[in-house]
Amino acid sequence: MGTEGATESQDMAAVEDVAHLLVRCLRAEGVEYVFGIPGEENIRFVDALNGSGIRYILVRHEQAASFMAEIYGRLTGRAGVCSATLGPGAINLLLGTADAMTNSAPMVALAAQGSLRRLHKESHQVIDLVSMFAPVTQWSARIECPDAVPEMTRKAFKTAQSERPGAVFLAVPEDIEAERPAEPLEPLQIDAVRAEAPSPSQIARAAEVLAAARHPVVLAGHGAARAGASAALVRFAEQLSIPVATTFHGKGVFPDDHPNALGAVGFMRHDYGNFGFDAADALLCVGYEIQEFDPVKINPNGDKRIVHIHRFPAEVDAHYPATVGVVGDPSQALDALAAALPDGLTYDSGSSEKIRALLDEELQYGRDSVAFPLVPQRVVTDVRTALDRHDIVLADTGAGKMWMSRLYPTYEPDTCLVSNGLSTMGFALPGAIAAKLARPDRRVLAMMGDGSFLMNSQELETAVRERIPLVVLVLVDQEYGLITWKMELELGRHSHTRFTNPDLVAYAESFGARGYRVEAAEQLLPVLRRALDDDGVSVIACPVDYSENLRLTDRLGGLHGPF
Repeated sequence: MGTEGATESQDMAAVEDVAHLLVRCLRAEGVEYVFGIPGEENIRFVDALNGSGIRYILVRHEQAASFMAEIYGRLTGRAGVCSATLGPGAINLLLGTADAMTNSAPMVALAAQGSLRRLHKESHQVIDLVSMFAPVTQWSARIECPDAVPEMTRKAFKTAQSERPGAVFLAVPEDIEAERPAEPLEPLQIDAVRAEAPSPSQIARAAEVLAAARHPVVLAGHGAARAGASAALVRFAEQLSIPVATTFHGKGVFPDDHPNALGAVGFMRHDYGNFGFDAADALLCVGYEIQEFDPVKINPNGDKRIVHIHRFPAEVDAHYPATVGVVGDPSQALDALAAALPDGLTYDSGSSEKIRALLDEELQYGRDSVAFPLVPQRVVTDVRTALDRHDIVLADTGAGKMWMSRLYPTYEPDTCLVSNGLSTMGFALPGAIAAKLARPDRRVLAMMGDGSFLMNSQELETAVRERIPLVVLVLVDQEYGLITWKMELELGRHSHTRFTNPDLVAYAESFGARGYRVEAAEQLLPVLRRALDDDGVSVIACPVDYSENLRLTDRLGGLHGPF
């Protein structure tokens, strides 16, 4: 080999392969964790993570990896990253990716793919992943050129972390992963997005709507929580004496112990908070997104005047006809709107007191109940007592979620997490692992029905192995209780919802976790406190009596407003 050939060979050796370049791009984006399972087609990527400063969290199912990435993104505002191999591994990422998309959580899903030279034909483990992920992402693409890695990575994170945030999917063919760019490349510079001020003319039009209203109500949604609008909401409510409700995703953005709090709306039937909307003639919706819950529940006739405040325009819906759309930063918009209203303008927030009293009655009923199995109100009150204001509870989908969402007093945003866009089961345990990594100073509780728990219970091993302390409270009724509830309401009977469980205490202990069995109502609170104070992984099996479900809907059906 001549001198010229030796020099060229040395230069190419200095150019890293795509796997290492991709990892450097992830590091430049501030990625701290990648959740996943390696496969034959992405071994170079997994190997490149070693020594990169990014911690690879090996999970036991790719679905759990996608939930972890979603919850990490939701709590930090930075896209969580999950990784899988091609074919079945990638397909298993699909549920959490769709959940992140519908829950407006920033997430980047990475999957291997077969080599480019075999994608045109039927081939082992190869399916069209880009087309599969396209309907549940903001952008779905395949890296087909090594030189495109910095641009495509930057676009993936910029897209996922935009407002409205969501999921992005990138496929990395196995031959591309091993290739080298034509020359050394660097990650692209990150462009920070600034909060935008609302239009003065939009604020003026919104002020006209509110000034003409007699009984306006504020609805704060997930977008208000993401934008950090809590302080502005409190200022606005106190200046105008206006009642404020939240969606399930917005819980805590307006503290439930504030005198103007209406609680959360989104329950499947007409709940207490809905009565606050029945008499409203104007709705001020701050960061509300229609996928959080159907607006027909608060505007059944489509006749209320609506002011929509968000960083993007409102979705089109017959029951959400926005009179004025204020596009911009919610905090700036609320402060500007308050300043534009006539001096001394206030409203009657008396309904808040009545609605809070009804919620307090249910909580007191729970505190006083010694029934066993436990009534769900007792579970909610004991969880609230055991957790500090800033601790995090993830309420998995099922009857337990409905009780927590409507009844659990929440004081800070993102401290009571549910899936309400896709409303999927099984997210809470893997989500709790990510929540503890994202917020290591908070205690974390996953509250799950026994149906949800067995869907991703294998992640107990991940938590134990990675030494991530958390508590799983399993509500045991040996059935898919929410479906039973719905069938009884609609059909007057139920079927095919019952199942059996393993010994959950022994099951937890087999993973190296601590197991607790609640055998009397008064045992739950001390067991919760003990488990939460323990620096390990704990599972609490707590029998629950969901006959309260139908009693609740019967009671709500007999209520009459206005309050």
